[in-house]
Amino acid sequence: MVKIEKSWQNLLKDEFQKPYFLSLIKTVRAEYAKHKVYPPGKEIFRAFDLCPTDDVSVVILGQDPYHQPGQANGLAFSVRHDVQNPPSLQNILQEVRDDIGSTQIEDGDLTPWAKQGVLLLNATLTVRDSEAGSHSDIGWQKFTDAVITKLSRHKRHIVYMLWGNYAKSKEKLIDPDNNLILKSAHPSPLAANRGGWFGNHHFSRTNRYLLVAGKKPIVW
Repeated sequence: MVKIEKSWQNLLKDEFQKPYFLSLIKTVRAEYAKHKVYPPGKEIFRAFDLCPTDDVSVVILGQDPYHQPGQANGLAFSVRHDVQNPPSLQNILQEVRDDIGSTQIEDGDLTPWAKQGVLLLNATLTVRDSEAGSHSDIGWQKFTDAVITKLSRHKRHIVYMLWGNYAKSKEKLIDPDNNLILKSAHPSPLAANRGGWFGNHHFSRTNRYLLVAGKKPIVW
């Protein structure tokens, strides 16, 4: 059985029995046995463990974990306390400061967001050391597509932040009538410097939507 928070276990139990997922888990175990893989095995489903289904107010979709030593902690765009913030994360936090006026994040660890109901979901949940995208074709994306689809079907008034073309491709999985979809350029320097990231006001727009929906705003 997959070790994952109980509400997610209930929502995804059918998915865990499908042939592709059983093959995926077999492949992941072999990868961890043969290679250096991130994040640590116990943190693969950390985004879910910190954010039960009933708590989800926001979904921020990343692509795959950071692939350098000590960075990945199981949350999209987040790093450990003692690691320098990657450029994309620097730009995210700068937009928060510009939009909201301040941020509670003192380093690059976004755990406080996750604990408030922000599902920081990577489309691919594992990666080999120094090999970006190395696990993008082993089945994770089919699983995380199912996560988004099931969440959209079963939960209303969630804000989905889709940053960059890859994340925007997941829009078709989301019910636009009962949720808010926010789209912008990716926060990576190459994309952000071309325009479309800074000034997107996703964080204040999210909080306004949550308040209208009768939910707690996020302390970014």
